[in-house]
Amino acid sequence: TIFRGDPRSGEVRVFLPPGSDGRTDARGMKADDANRLFICGGTTGLLFVYDTTSGALLGKFSAGGGAPNYFINDVAVTPSGDAYFTDSFSPFIYRVYRDGQGQYQFERWQNLVNSGIVYGSGFNLNGIVATPDGKYLIVVQTNTGKLFRVDLSSRAVTEIALGEATLANGDGLLLIGETLYVVRNRDALIVTVQLANQFSTGAVVTTFTDPS
Repeated sequence: TIFRGDPRSGEVRVFLPPGSDGRTDARGMKADDANRLFICGGTTGLLFVYDTTSGALLGKFSAGGGAPNYFINDVAVTPSGDAYFTDSFSPFIYRVYRDGQGQYQFERWQNLVNSGIVYGSGFNLNGIVATPDGKYLIVVQTNTGKLFRVDLSSRAVTEIALGEATLANGDGLLLIGETLYVVRNRDALIVTVQLANQFSTGAVVTTFTDPS
């Protein structure tokens, strides 16, 4: 079930009914200024695009199968309007975009084998964000605690140097300018990382949590 809430009034209502459009699993989501909502289908291997005004389904795609081979986990939307999805179980980054006729299309945009990102047991790529300049994606690998920069033009992958710091159990990401907030889920921590040098290096500035 996808809920819609108003932070001013506190009102929450069902936006997309449970299981609609075959959506039996929902993970990371991202809404953009073009009134679109992108949803990751987790173990189903599905990816969805909805209209945030009407709730209409604009696109539905399959990465090629369901559990245990796929786990569509998180999504980032670039300034160009393309959406990039991480898969925690299979070494791919997927892209959903609009073609010249305005139709939504899907592709396995990046095969990460031999890219420098080594997939292991457990959850691999998870949180993903796009840099404000539209040049890079930043992704976190949950099981290794590593951050990577992916060049959207060349598709080259660079590990972001963090010194001795680790971001193990890294999950959701939020990028504001060159400041990256990393959720370390099982550790109940949020880590602030100051990025530099075209997002190729970073330094942990603070780590914080909440008593709750």
